[in-house]
Amino acid sequence: MWFKNLRVYRLTKEFDLTAEKLNELLEPQAFVPCGSQDAARYGWVPPLGRHGSELVHATNGYLMVCAKKQEKVIPAGVVNEKVEERALAISEKEHRQVGRKEKQNLKDEVLLEMRPKAFARSRLHYAYIAPRDGWVVVDASSASAAEELLEHLREALSSLAVIPLSAKNLPQQAMTHWLTAPEAPAKFEFGHECELRDPKDSGSVIRCKNQDLCAEEIHNHLVAGMQVHKLGLVWNGGVEFVVDHQLSLKRVKFSDELVEKADSADSENAAQRFDADFSVMTLEISALLTDLVAAFGGAGEGASVEEIVARANRAEQDQLAAEVEEVVL
Repeated sequence: MWFKNLRVYRLTKEFDLTAEKLNELLEPQAFVPCGSQDAARYGWVPPLGRHGSELVHATNGYLMVCAKKQEKVIPAGVVNEKVEERALAISEKEHRQVGRKEKQNLKDEVLLEMRPKAFARSRLHYAYIAPRDGWVVVDASSASAAEELLEHLREALSSLAVIPLSAKNLPQQAMTHWLTAPEAPAKFEFGHECELRDPKDSGSVIRCKNQDLCAEEIHNHLVAGMQVHKLGLVWNGGVEFVVDHQLSLKRVKFSDELVEKADSADSENAAQRFDADFSVMTLEISALLTDLVAAFGGAGEGASVEEIVARANRAEQDQLAAEVEEVVL
């Protein structure tokens, strides 16, 4: 249950739903397995898994939810092979070429036939709402997975006013300043990983792992004009992670001391053990995010131009243009 990735969203309106009410709103969208012709299904499951029945787990004011996505796995190579076989058969029988549209129809037929026998792959995505902190934290390695969870949560609640966490200072500029100094912000230490990019050449990337980030070689790249887009940090000696220019945290690792702290709690069953882990984890993440935001100069007022552009794939072009223009002005 310990989160390995943190994608943080800021609540722009007060979240006042109780765990009971949130559970009630999620129930109509409870997970249902894929049917014979379903390509995928998405729904809510108990965070406690088989040890629980509620769709919301509440501890110290934090509300944990868990989404389950199930997809039918059909190898693209197998589908393409069958489509080519059928296209060849038609071509030989009717002495004509099979066009692109007809091949697409053949592909649809093949998928329709194969889907009932396909294996189903399931994944769990956890998130929690922190009303007092004003955050929603999603354990997702990609923005698309986090947005998918939020979209379903928004649909269940009819409304969920959140924006991606942003900072007053541009993260890449702040991280470049820290590493050039070199001096990590208060309560943080440098880890052993970073990614440098040339702002004038997007294809120029240097990735360093298991390296001394204060080494002269890295310093020379920074002096030459490269910027830090990912940086390994250790917070308070207890949480190690890599933060990127979008303020998302990956490869989060909690120290053995923190995990043992949760294990030392008097837990008689799986629910109590989950509760102890969740309690320790959320308190640590709350303090970590507070210090991290402060290190970047405080929370930004809203979405940056980069964040708006990142949402372009899900918005109409005219809506995107209007939003960008508003930010720039």
